[in-house]
Amino acid sequence: MGIINLEDEIHDQLRRASSVTCRSINAQAAFWIRIGMLCELNPTLSYNELIGRELQEAGVKYPSAGAAK
Repeated sequence: MGIINLEDEIHDQLRRASSVTCRSINAQAAFWIRIGMLCELNPTLSYNELIGRELQEAGVKYPSAGAAK
């Protein structure tokens, strides 16, 4: 594990986002880094497609759009 230097504005945005997502600042940064890497490796997929794929690979099951009533 290492230390990275961030601009004050990016750190402020991390702090704000982490309060909304109930993550620590470090966990929020790690999430953004992971999503950024996935976006670069899969440029044709949308954010929702990437998240859906990651959830599916982790074994998370969710109902289809028409299943919940």
